[in-house]
Amino acid sequence: MILTICLSPCIDVNMEVESLSVGKSNKILNKRIFFTGKAINAARGLKRLGAQVTATGFMYEDNGKLFEQELHYEGVPYRFVWCPGRVRENYKFVDHKSMLTEVDDISPEVSRGKMEELIKKVRHLAAGCEAVVLSGGLAKGMAPSYYADVLRAVPAGVKKIVDTSGERLFESLKCGVDLVKPNLEELKSTLGISVNSKEDALEGCRELLRRGAKYVLLSLGKEGAILTDGNKNLYCKSINVAMNSTIGAGDGMVAAATFALARGGDMAEILRCGVAGGTAAVTTPDSITFKREKYEEILDGLETHEI
Repeated sequence: MILTICLSPCIDVNMEVESLSVGKSNKILNKRIFFTGKAINAARGLKRLGAQVTATGFMYEDNGKLFEQELHYEGVPYRFVWCPGRVRENYKFVDHKSMLTEVDDISPEVSRGKMEELIKKVRHLAAGCEAVVLSGGLAKGMAPSYYADVLRAVPAGVKKIVDTSGERLFESLKCGVDLVKPNLEELKSTLGISVNSKEDALEGCRELLRRGAKYVLLSLGKEGAILTDGNKNLYCKSINVAMNSTIGAGDGMVAAATFALARGGDMAEILRCGVAGGTAAVTTPDSITFKREKYEEILDGLETHEI
């Protein structure tokens, strides 16, 4: 089984408008609502690949039942720690010029008691797992060190996959992590570096390896990804697909790479699966994860080579 841990779920409300005029009435042309969170998205992707998966993390009493409905529809079991308040809602407006305007909500605070409850739940649930995925942000008021607190509850021998950035990533690496998945912007901002070549990117990955990662899976967006363990560096170029959405692409990559890692796949398989998951996710405009058929079609066309 694979456990995914979401510390800050959110509801994304995506709206298309002809134009967005501040101080005036604006008409919505199309609206889509996604019940999301990076680890929740990863759980959906893992389930579609056929993995046994359970989702846990914090959930909120006022509107969290909507997440239960979504996960029940996907066939994903869940064991949340319920907290007072509402799941945060993020609003994204896209006008006819494809200009994106975002208004991000803040997460409710989580009490110390609820934080300790989740750590106990993770310790219990992770005991029967091959892998644990911890990804995304934190609830309001949480210190980055909570990432390390959660990971220390994962029993020895269970693979740990982390998708976050900044101090949260540094705290995670103190615990030893099997795989981290920054994208290029996250790598640059986390380490405070410039990246002008693949060698620059690899040097940034090596720094994360030195800090405690076993593998670094660096997403390059539509260009594919790099996977390195410090000794072997592999590159996989993505294939051209119709890009209908970028929502959940990174989470699709995490889901598929985790699936391969949990099955004992080698570096080439982990990389190919990760790129296939991320690429397949951008082809689905009305979903935050990929369709398995599209994933398998893309996977068949991918190759890796050393750099």
